[in-house]
Amino acid sequence: MPRHARIVLPGHPVHLIQRGHNKHACFFEDNDYHGYLHWLKRCADESGCDVHAYALMTNHVHLALTPHAHDSLAQLMKSLNQHYVAYINRTRSRTGTLWEGRFKSCLLHDNAYFLTCMRYIELNPVRAGMALHPRHYRWSSYRANAEGALDPRIVPHPVYLALGNTRAGREAAYQGLFKDEIDKEAMQRLRLATNSNHILGTPEAIEALSAMLGRRIVPGHPGRPRKLAE
Repeated sequence: MPRHARIVLPGHPVHLIQRGHNKHACFFEDNDYHGYLHWLKRCADESGCDVHAYALMTNHVHLALTPHAHDSLAQLMKSLNQHYVAYINRTRSRTGTLWEGRFKSCLLHDNAYFLTCMRYIELNPVRAGMALHPRHYRWSSYRANAEGALDPRIVPHPVYLALGNTRAGREAAYQGLFKDEIDKEAMQRLRLATNSNHILGTPEAIEALSAMLGRRIVPGHPGRPRKLAE
């Protein structure tokens, strides 16, 4: 069965996930995480992608980023994976694949889903039982987005910047988003859209984009997550 072309619109953010082959580990020690983050920054700059959030888990990676050209996303992941796999194979005396085929992604065509996606990514270590709070996990962007920690990889998205008029205000508002659990229906839609390479957005936006592309681009019921509590 032929694969659909990946949905990428320059200037629109995406949620991306890449898993280790057969769910095996892709990070083994601290240097591996440092190396991946080094190449993430370098390759994102070279390919024209802004990174907004990330979480490096033991056997998979989550990214929220905005590509600025149609081929930016593909270039980023191709270059990043080439560098990182070569490093792992060299340092661990191994050969063969590290990742489970193509990365999966969905286009985030709605501001509420973008913030949900950032929370979903940075809460991954908590859901996995690896940390009691996202600030306690070293290999994510939470402390940069919520607490102002220096992270050269992170480029704030306009939706994040709109959370407040000052840096302190934005960080406080972002921290506030983590006081409540993510709506289960919204989380399921995000997972389904990502695994299916589809889109999340309002029904009207999805219908218009589907007509433009000439293909169905939503796997389930379109919509947006419930409004976050004030």
